[in-house]
Amino acid sequence: MVGVRPGNVPGGGQDRGAGGGGHERVAGAIAAGLRGAGPAQVPGRLCAVAVDLLPVDGASVSLRGDSMPLQLAASGAGAARLAQVQATLGDGPCHHVLRTGAPVLVRDLADGDCADRWPVFVQQALGSGVRAVYALPLGSSAVCVGTLDLYRGSPGGLTARELRVALLVACVMTVALTDLPYDARDGDGGWLSGLAADHDRVHQAVGMIMAQLGVGADEALARLRGDAFAQGLTVLEAAVDVVARRRRFDTP
Repeated sequence: MVGVRPGNVPGGGQDRGAGGGGHERVAGAIAAGLRGAGPAQVPGRLCAVAVDLLPVDGASVSLRGDSMPLQLAASGAGAARLAQVQATLGDGPCHHVLRTGAPVLVRDLADGDCADRWPVFVQQALGSGVRAVYALPLGSSAVCVGTLDLYRGSPGGLTARELRVALLVACVMTVALTDLPYDARDGDGGWLSGLAADHDRVHQAVGMIMAQLGVGADEALARLRGDAFAQGLTVLEAAVDVVARRRRFDTP
């Protein structure tokens, strides 16, 4: 198997592990990473902490949405892009976690069963230099509010200790997201204000496509996703074009 340099993977991290450190070191690292953070900064800070504590190269966090997961934060541009790819495709480990509430730990995306399960996502991830993905639920199997997705540029699994650390970070992320009030102030706006605006744009675009084609919401979202993928855009970027009337679906 061909190795991947750290600079080619989301976040550009190096191989690290939780081995050798105890619970106090992990708790201290989380506390240090969150020190002085405002509400809007917490998810991104925790993604960075996950990359520091674990043998992964990128992390992203997404919330469950009405029709698609909504990316909230990421450790870097590469990890953010992979979260957006999953949202655009409506497929990938993140979606499986949201459906089942159970972790998805993929040791090697190059395995044939992964390509059968998520063919387009796997192609995109491998093209980005990612070989392993660990998607963890935020919340519980009964109520999954989102996912913490960890990306690694080399194949391999997490040790039992590393998995415990990852689950601890996911637990802290869950508490942060569920305990903070929606209108908590951070700068000039609420901590979820930008995310809500993005969500509204997608819903507005879906409504416009429904009106243009006379189809239901599921079909309109599928059309928007397909169009985004065909143009190499995220579903949000495609939605912005529809809302701005730069793209219509009832014309050739």
